[in-house]
Amino acid sequence: AGVYAMAGLADDWLESRQTCIDVLCAYLRMPYTPPPAQGSDSQSAVAGREGRKQAEEATRYAREEREVRHTVIRLIGRHLRSTEEATNSWCGCDFDFTGATFDGGDFSGAVFSGGRVSFERAEFSGGRVSFERATFSEGEVFFGGARFSGGSVSFERTAFSGGRVSFGAARFSGGRVFFNGARFSGGWVFFNLAKFSGARMSFDGARFSGGWVSFERTAFSGGRMSFARAALSGGWVSFEQTAFSGGEVSFGGAAFSGGRVSFDGAKLDVPPIFDRGSDGEFPPGVDLPET
Repeated sequence: AGVYAMAGLADDWLESRQTCIDVLCAYLRMPYTPPPAQGSDSQSAVAGREGRKQAEEATRYAREEREVRHTVIRLIGRHLRSTEEATNSWCGCDFDFTGATFDGGDFSGAVFSGGRVSFERAEFSGGRVSFERATFSEGEVFFGGARFSGGSVSFERTAFSGGRVSFGAARFSGGRVFFNGARFSGGWVFFNLAKFSGARMSFDGARFSGGWVSFERTAFSGGRMSFARAALSGGWVSFEQTAFSGGEVSFGGAAFSGGRVSFDGAKLDVPPIFDRGSDGEFPPGVDLPET
């Protein structure tokens, strides 16, 4: 009830809308331990009837807490789907989710067209977090230092047409991150200094026609990244000074009709996979290291 009241106050009190949003975001930044998955044996490990009762009470409380947190996320996502002209639109406001724990949430269709949005050092540990069909056209969105250790985070059919989205120094150790069908036509998307050690990341069917997508100085030691059926007709995708020591990065099935993919200065102990032409050459626009 308090969450809905605070969102209603933000809609009606334009002068202090940002303050109301700050209160909702601060709630998500509070310490939170997700409840155990259904069927978990954590409760059975507690000795005695009283111990099991306490464990069951803690699990029930965590599930109730998750419901409140998901409600906050759902309301924020709903207000970011509104057009900027609408009186109840929160587009252009600042959102601070620094260090928050996400085990689910719906930002699908959200419009990030201004302001500063921070997911820095956030933990994506389970469930499904959706940014599907979202639009990043202006402003700044930061996932710097975020940890992707479980669950799935979807940017499917998302449009990146301007602004700056940064995953710098993020850690991808588990779970799945999807950019399938995303459109990169402008702006900057950075994964610089990120570490990929176990997650599955997919850009299948993505369209690169402009802008800059950078994986510079990242480290691939495990996991899998796929660009199957991606179309590169413009823009720049950079893997410069990146270390490929494990895992798999595949451009199999990708179409190269323009733009540039650069591996200058990269260390290719486990080189990425490309479809070779009939002459055995790499696709046009792919710049490999001299050695």
